[in-house]
Amino acid sequence: MTLQMKLMDVASEIGGVTAYDAAMQILEKKMDAANVAKISQIKCKPVVIKIANAVVMCDPDTVFINSGSPEDKAFIRSLALKNGEESTLAMENHTIHYDLKEEQGRITDRTFYMAEPEEIVSSLANRMDRTDAFSDIKEKMTGIMRGKTMVVGFYMRGPAGSPASNPAVEITSSAYVSHSADILYRNSFGIFNQEVTRLGHFYGNIHSEGKNRSEDLPNARVYMDRSTQTTYSINCTYAGNTLLMKKGNHRFSVDKAVYTNRGNELSEHMFITGIEDEDGTITWFAGAAPSGCGKTTTAMAGGHFVGDDLAQMWIDKDGFVRSINPEKGIFGIVEDVNWEGDPKLMELLRKPGTEVIWSNVLIDENKVPHWTGNGEPEPEKGFNFQGDWKKGMTDKNGKPIPISHPNARATLSSDALDNYSEKAEDPAGVETKVITYSGRDSDTMPPVWVAKNPDHGVAIGACIVSAATATEVGATGVKRAPWANAPFIPGALGDYMDAQFKFFGSSKTPEDKRVVMAGLNYFLTHEARGGSSKKLLGEKKDVKVWLGWLAKRANKKVDVIHTPVGGIPKYEDLKALFKNIIDKDYPEHLYVKQFSLYVDNILKRIDLQTKAYGKEKDIPETLFKVLAEQKEGLLKLKDAYGEVVLPSQLIAAQ
Repeated sequence: MTLQMKLMDVASEIGGVTAYDAAMQILEKKMDAANVAKISQIKCKPVVIKIANAVVMCDPDTVFINSGSPEDKAFIRSLALKNGEESTLAMENHTIHYDLKEEQGRITDRTFYMAEPEEIVSSLANRMDRTDAFSDIKEKMTGIMRGKTMVVGFYMRGPAGSPASNPAVEITSSAYVSHSADILYRNSFGIFNQEVTRLGHFYGNIHSEGKNRSEDLPNARVYMDRSTQTTYSINCTYAGNTLLMKKGNHRFSVDKAVYTNRGNELSEHMFITGIEDEDGTITWFAGAAPSGCGKTTTAMAGGHFVGDDLAQMWIDKDGFVRSINPEKGIFGIVEDVNWEGDPKLMELLRKPGTEVIWSNVLIDENKVPHWTGNGEPEPEKGFNFQGDWKKGMTDKNGKPIPISHPNARATLSSDALDNYSEKAEDPAGVETKVITYSGRDSDTMPPVWVAKNPDHGVAIGACIVSAATATEVGATGVKRAPWANAPFIPGALGDYMDAQFKFFGSSKTPEDKRVVMAGLNYFLTHEARGGSSKKLLGEKKDVKVWLGWLAKRANKKVDVIHTPVGGIPKYEDLKALFKNIIDKDYPEHLYVKQFSLYVDNILKRIDLQTKAYGKEKDIPETLFKVLAEQKEGLLKLKDAYGEVVLPSQLIAAQ
């Protein structure tokens, strides 16, 4: 089966609406004159039919069309307060939203791809037979919006006019979801017709939170229909499960890149940021990291911020890799966000002037938010994700209840940042010279290393290993996190990997224009390098130096020490950069700890990946060749120097 095959559309099958005139008749019964006038401006008939079928299926009392006007935005914000989905805080334009205490992250165990029997779905994802999913959606969504207002918004995932942008419709009974969408995405009501016509498709999203009760969570579901590019979310409150334009539509964009435009386009779980050199040169980065692994912090380390979560990439006519952010806002984890490591973000969170939706933090008696790791005095009591809280509280197992949930978030518009780049709204995107991959790796890889060629770069992305974070309900331990995109790859991993090799090794890109592909790891601990502390071997702000060095490498201003797994920095280069970028001394003994190769640890990681990918179908042979080449080189080093190979020995071995 190909993605071009259009299968049964669930909403159409349940709603039964197939004609535009019939759709308008249904909508007119649920709308006042002002909203009828607004929907009449949407001339794309399939869009209107999709909305009408959602209305028949969910049966809201009224339907509100969000045109993005100041009046419409004000209505949605007031509706969120009226419904109790948000509450006001002491700071003007700050509100708090609490998810259900059992739903503090993505419900991966109840998230499914709807699939035909012969349809290939990623081995790292859940699938459900299309007919079973249809029955479940029909049972759970029929009439689910009775007594509620359905809000419909029209958005662009990316700047209007960009070849990699995607139009999307968000249909929801949650004013909080609509409020969040207006902050995170470009409300494009006025140009939606022309953008759908230009691109030839749109993503549909239908969500209802139901009665918003804990007892309904076993029946919470997120379904993705790849054929009709429609997502369905039922009985959910957490934005990662409800703001379907985010990760739900990201999955459709991955499909588009892999199956429709392979080798020319990618859709990645990446930040985009620009690093400015002392001579004024801006080097643009895109970088992948699993949610909760410092992606926002890394993005903010750049002086020219474009995005912190998602990237749409393509190869232009000159062979350059270009990137846009499908979003225009931040849905960022706030744990450990503080004045020392994130001053630009803290300015927005702690000073008036920026609209912010908080979620799952603690609110004190003065209606001020607090969160773990903010570096500020902790209040004695307040209200947080699990209810009333006071210092010293423990759960039923005697474990301390933190001041905020590890996945507590702040939602705000990127243009509030003083380092937000005007290039973020350029449909031509930014010319991307560096790609980074990272995860929570406490004991294996050095803080930064560069691949010797595109194939080795793809292998870095394929082999990310990371400690589980709080972004997924129930996730524990250390696991593989390919490209930090694994939860969002709908099809076979072999197909996705083939698209990566074809894109970064494209014949369209001359050798001198190829991106630098690199690994980042600033979660290395003292314990992993002979110490007794689990604290980081370095500081959070050091990432500015790793990025600064990569920018110089991309512009051919520094050389590397070659190793079997890639090139690492020379000490003198890093010493100068630490002083110039963050005014910090960088002793050579720390460099030796950070950049020595702990060969056995790396070999175990290579064996883990070789074994895991060996169980997958149709994995490109190139990956196994790269891993075998790295293993052979590491074994030679071990024979010559032992299990720990120092930078000086790596230089001698070149």
